[in-house]
Amino acid sequence: MNGVELFLLGRTLMKIGEETMPTEGIGPQTTSVRTVLIVVSDLRAHPETTVGEVAARTGLPQSAVSAAVARLKEAGSIVTAPDPTDRRRQVIKPAPEPSARVAEVRSTPIDGPLAAALGTSDPDAIGEVVGLLERLAHRLTPDSVTRLR
Repeated sequence: MNGVELFLLGRTLMKIGEETMPTEGIGPQTTSVRTVLIVVSDLRAHPETTVGEVAARTGLPQSAVSAAVARLKEAGSIVTAPDPTDRRRQVIKPAPEPSARVAEVRSTPIDGPLAAALGTSDPDAIGEVVGLLERLAHRLTPDSVTRLR
């Protein structure tokens, strides 16, 4: 496998992840699942931050980060509070307790979208790939990216 193949695999896995996210009952959204997930991954690495800081780190426009933050706040995933050093800004923090929506998203299985992407409904083939993905996720955590910098 080379760097291009690894990059394309990452994009494929990202798309499968996006397809896995439950969307029932959340209504129309002004920001994509991908944008929300990029913001979530940044917030995991930087649990007390601001919209401007997330935008600077991710390269997303501030308006997209603000929309993702609003969506995450509505879902109960995060809370915001005035920045004590600059009251015009909001500090974004993880919610103290996961909301029902967060619990739902975290418990949604990947089997359906993965089966569609693999083009099979064979439970053994799907289980094998899920097992490989779990092993890879165990070795390559979100913290792994920080070691690249």
